[in-house]
Amino acid sequence: MSDRFKGKSGFELAMPALRRRDFLSLSAAGIAASVGFGARAQSGTAVPPPPKAPKGQVVIGLSQEPKSFNPLMPGVEVDEVVWTSVFSSLWMAAPDGTLVPDLAVAVPSEENGGISEGGLAWTVKLREGVVWHDGAPFTAEDVKYSLELIMAPGFKSRTRVGHELVRDIVVKGPHEISWRMERAFAPYLAQLANTQIVPKHILSKAEDPNTAAFNGSPIGTGPFRWSERRPGDSITFVANERYHGDGPYLEGVVLKYIPDMTALYAQFRTGQVDFVPISGIPANYYEEATKLSGRKVAVAPSGNIEVIMPNLEHPAFTEKAVRQALYASMNKEAIVDALYYGVPKPTESYSPRESWAFNPNLPKHEYSIDKANKILDEAGWKRAGRGIREKNGKRLEFALSTTTGNALREQCQQLMMQDWQQIGVSIKINNMPGAVIWGDFYVRSQFECLLVGTAFRTGVDPDPAPRFASDAIPVKGGSGGNYMQWVNAEADKLMKEGQATFNQERRKEIYFKVQEIVREELPILPIFQYAPLEGIKDGLIGYQPNINQRQNAWNLGSWYWAR
Repeated sequence: MSDRFKGKSGFELAMPALRRRDFLSLSAAGIAASVGFGARAQSGTAVPPPPKAPKGQVVIGLSQEPKSFNPLMPGVEVDEVVWTSVFSSLWMAAPDGTLVPDLAVAVPSEENGGISEGGLAWTVKLREGVVWHDGAPFTAEDVKYSLELIMAPGFKSRTRVGHELVRDIVVKGPHEISWRMERAFAPYLAQLANTQIVPKHILSKAEDPNTAAFNGSPIGTGPFRWSERRPGDSITFVANERYHGDGPYLEGVVLKYIPDMTALYAQFRTGQVDFVPISGIPANYYEEATKLSGRKVAVAPSGNIEVIMPNLEHPAFTEKAVRQALYASMNKEAIVDALYYGVPKPTESYSPRESWAFNPNLPKHEYSIDKANKILDEAGWKRAGRGIREKNGKRLEFALSTTTGNALREQCQQLMMQDWQQIGVSIKINNMPGAVIWGDFYVRSQFECLLVGTAFRTGVDPDPAPRFASDAIPVKGGSGGNYMQWVNAEADKLMKEGQATFNQERRKEIYFKVQEIVREELPILPIFQYAPLEGIKDGLIGYQPNINQRQNAWNLGSWYWAR
């Protein structure tokens, strides 16, 4: 049995018999379930205590293959499952947004004296007794080395935003470090929560840290040790029994790469996979998944935004009018309602709704083919051969790329192609495996246009400079995630001001304005905020969705089996 959804563009898609109103009620139950079984895992009363020694293993199914194992180098969400399991940071972001000490004894603040002189002087005291997986002691020298490596000429840093302001790093003892900031930078606390520390005694001996053997077989201080990688198949961790924190309670973890999301769901359904995070369970399987024996499904909170990301150096996207026309002719109603069953919510912003800096007053998207055609007509794009528009000898055509094996995104591409053809735009689909597309193709801006989901924050902080600042364009010598190569002087000025003040109300005003500029200029075309459907096997304790992390295996060291 099936219904059919027909959007305003005429796009027609087969749908399972579940009606949208029924699905939305299930979604509410799923949200309650996500809070419920996450809370039960933490309660200590509704669940059995963790084992005294590591026991059992968990198989995590990923639709994209992790490929970046040095946490200071570029990577995507699946890589962060590796980073947060193998490495540690000075502190980490909890689900409620608070920062919790990890390698540090306390999170520095003006109140405890760790931050002084108006945000310019920082001092961090470190845990004693922490050791690397190879047995070497962790010290302040490792923190100093990590911060300096991020800024080292030629090193392919994931981001230098915030780190570039650090000056005069001083190791005051084996377990104390201080530095000065060139200027006050409020998001740096959040940035450090997402900055794992690497071992000086290993990487400093490498001729080139970019190509060090360490990058393929990492050594950290996290709850799990690297064991084995089978390219194209899986990665295995084993328990770090000398871990400085609570746990780990699992003997091992297997990250299993299953690029086809239907196949991934099938393996979750049959019990071969214990947990499906990030991309999660395709929405069209949600009703069935909620009825599976021995499984739970949750609508997990996420700060990621699904967007069209144009490369603004491509001739098709240099004009704002083209981007506005593409956005006006994007059928968000069909994408959200038909493809994703109304679970995610359309958005006009890059900021998640849960953020204190979210601007709810942005202009609402209006789907209109007529409006889009009018914009292009007035901008001088004339229809030529096969109805494709041209201007100054350049055709309005580009390749749209996303990951192979993601059926919903592939259907989304088809919907967009059909709509955009009606306004004289020629689209070619150029999809690739995740391990390929999120490499240099992404981070070196080799794409023409992407359908991608990502976050536009500095960890838990709403500062979007790592994704929008003109000095965050890697292909132009910057460091960050401005892969679309957007340059806007007004936004740059505002983002710098937002970084310099610790006054939240002023920062809120600033980020409201930045969102208005982004909504007008459209360096990205926002579609919806993620609401991933994550699946977890009964009896697995510790799952705790965290909107302040980019993946919900962030606390894997505290997981264990009830049985």
